[in-house]
Amino acid sequence: MQNKNNTFQGILSKKYWLLLFFCTTLMLFPFYKLNAQNKNKPQLPLTRILFVFDCSYSMYGQWQSGMKMDLSKKLLGEFLDSIRGTENLELAFRAYGHQVSLRPQRSCTDTKLEVAFAKDNILAIKNRLKTLAPRGTTPIAYTLEKCADDFPTPSSASVRNIIILITDGIEECDGDPCAVSLALQKKGIVLKPFVIGVGLDQSYINSFGCIGKFYDASSETSFKNILSIVISQALNNTSVQVNLNDQIGRPTETDVNMTFYDEQSGVIRYNYIHTINHRGLPDTLTIDPIGTYKMVVHTIPPVSKTGIELIPGKHTIIAVDAGQGYLNLRMSGNADYSKNLNCIVRKNGEMQTLHIQNFNSTEKFIIGKYDLEILTVPRIILDKVDIAQSKTTFIEIPQSGSVIISKPSEGPGSIYIEENNKMVWVCNLLNNLTNETIVLQPGRYRVEFRPKNAKETIYCIEKSFKIESGLSTAIKLY
Repeated sequence: MQNKNNTFQGILSKKYWLLLFFCTTLMLFPFYKLNAQNKNKPQLPLTRILFVFDCSYSMYGQWQSGMKMDLSKKLLGEFLDSIRGTENLELAFRAYGHQVSLRPQRSCTDTKLEVAFAKDNILAIKNRLKTLAPRGTTPIAYTLEKCADDFPTPSSASVRNIIILITDGIEECDGDPCAVSLALQKKGIVLKPFVIGVGLDQSYINSFGCIGKFYDASSETSFKNILSIVISQALNNTSVQVNLNDQIGRPTETDVNMTFYDEQSGVIRYNYIHTINHRGLPDTLTIDPIGTYKMVVHTIPPVSKTGIELIPGKHTIIAVDAGQGYLNLRMSGNADYSKNLNCIVRKNGEMQTLHIQNFNSTEKFIIGKYDLEILTVPRIILDKVDIAQSKTTFIEIPQSGSVIISKPSEGPGSIYIEENNKMVWVCNLLNNLTNETIVLQPGRYRVEFRPKNAKETIYCIEKSFKIESGLSTAIKLY
C-alpha cells in the first residue's frame, strides 16, 4: 500500500512540475519574442545634428504674430521638446551675430558653439536659446567653416553629421557659403545641410539652394512643419528599388554588386548585391534620403548613374540600362592544355583591359562588341566579338600541342611561325636550358638556334616542324 502511495505521489509531482514549466514558458514567451525582434531590428546609425541659429540684428524684424527672434526661439524650443528621448541622436547648438553689435563696426567672426554635442542636452540648448538677443551681422560662410570643428572626430560611415541653418538673411561678410558648404560635403565632414528661411525676403531665396536643401518658412505653422520634415529626413531612411533593365527595358538583370557613393565626398555610403525577391521584383533597399548619390553597378564594364536624389518618405525607383549576355571560352580536346590559359577582354576599339577571363569558364558582360586577346602561344586575336542579350557567345580554339627542343649547349634561339610567306616571331628560347618544352597552337614553325660559344653565323641551326592538336613533337638541334 505504501508503495502505491509513493507511486501516486510521484506521478502528481511530475505533473506539477510539467504544469509549472508550461505556465512559465507561456509567461516568458512574449519576452523571448520581443528579444528576437530586437535582435532582428536594424541598428540605427548615430545622427549628429548641429543647429546653427541666426542672431543677427535683422531678427528684430516682425514676422507673423511677433518678432522673428522671439517666435523662432519659441518654435525651436517646442520642437526640441518633441524630439526628446530620440535614440542614437546627439545635438549641438551654434549661434552667430549675437556677441558683437553692428556699431561702431560689425564683426565678421561673430560666431560661437554655445552647446557642444552630447546626448540628452536639449535643456542646455533651450536655456542658452532663451538668453540670446540679436546684435550683429550675418557671417554665414565663416560660421559654416567653424562648424567643421564642432563635430567630434574621427567620424565614420555609421555616423551622419547634419547642419540645420535657421536664418532670416543672406551672407553679409563677402564670404561664399556655397563654396564652404560644398567643401564640407566633399571632405565628408557633413551631409548636405538643411537651410530654413525665417520670414525671408523673397529676393534672397535663390541664394540658398547651393548651400543645401532649402525650405522657406513663410509662417509659424510652416516653420513647425518644415522642422518636422527636416528631422524626419535626418532620422529616417526611405525605400529604393534599383531596376537593372535588359535590352528591351525589363528589370530582369540581377546578382551583381552595386555601390552608392556620396556624390560630393566620394565616400562609400552603401554596398549591396542586387537581388530579385520572391515576387520576381528587384528587392527594396532602405537608404538615407539626405544628399546626392552616385551609383555604380559593377557589371563588366561597370555602368553608373549620377545625380540621384531621393524623395523622403516615398519609394524611389532608380533605373539603369544593364542588359547582359555571356561569353564562354573553351579549348577543344584535352583540357590539360587549357589549364592556366587566360584571355584579355577589351571593349571593341579600346586598349583598356576590362577583364581577364580564364578558359573553360563563362562570364557575364554588358551587351556589345568586344576584342579578345587569347594568351596562347602564339596569341589569338579576335575582334568585334558580339555579346547579345541573355545569350551565350561560345569561343572555341583548337587544342594546343607541344614541342620538346633539345639543344647541344646553352645559347640564344627563337621560334617563328610561317604565315603568308612571312616569318612571324612567336617566342624566345631560354638561353640557359638545353632541353625545353613549349606549348604551341597548331601550325608550321621554325626554330633558329646558335650555340653560346659559336662566334660565327655559319654555326646557326634552323629546323622546321609542325604542331598538331594534342600531339608532342621532338626536335633535336644537333
